[in-house]
Amino acid sequence: MKSIALISATFLILILSAFAQNEAPKPGPELKKMDIFAGSWTLDGDMKATAMGPGGKMSETEKCDWMEGGFFLICHADFQSSMGNGSGFSIMGFSNDDKNYTYREYNSWGESMESKGSATDDTWTWTSDEKMGTMTMKSRFTMKFTTPTAYTFTYDMSQDGTKWTTVMEGKATKK
Repeated sequence: MKSIALISATFLILILSAFAQNEAPKPGPELKKMDIFAGSWTLDGDMKATAMGPGGKMSETEKCDWMEGGFFLICHADFQSSMGNGSGFSIMGFSNDDKNYTYREYNSWGESMESKGSATDDTWTWTSDEKMGTMTMKSRFTMKFTTPTAYTFTYDMSQDGTKWTTVMEGKATKK
C-alpha cells in the first residue's frame, strides 16, 4: 500500500513540476510584423467591370484588434459597392507549420475566403483559390505600404495563375 502511495505522490509531483515549467506560448516576430494592420482603416477603390459584376466605386471601414494572447488579429468591416452593401469579419494570423500568414474572411453575402500571405519589405501579398460556379479562379490581393498609415492595393484574378486581370484597385488610410 505504501508503494502505491509513493508512486502516486511521485507521479503527482512530476505532473505539477511539468505544469510549473510550461509557460503560455508567446507570439513570434512574424506576428509582431502584423501590428501595422491594427487600428481603424478606410478603404476606397475602383472596381473594374468583369463577368463577376459591374464596375464602380467601393468603400470600406475596417477596425482590427489583437485577440487576447496576441496570435490573431480580428477585423470587422462594413462595405458599400455598386454590387451592394454588407459587413464582414476576418481573422489574420501566422501558420508556423506552413511558414506563411493566414487570412480567413466571412461576410454578410454568405461568402467565405481563405488566403495565404507573405510580406516582403513594404508589400504584403495574399493569394487564394476561389470557386466560382464550376470554375476555380486564382486571386491575388497586393498591399503596398506607402507610409505606416497608408497603402495602395490591387486585387487581381487569373484562371491559370500566370495571366492576371486587375478587378479592383485603390488606397487605404489608417484613421
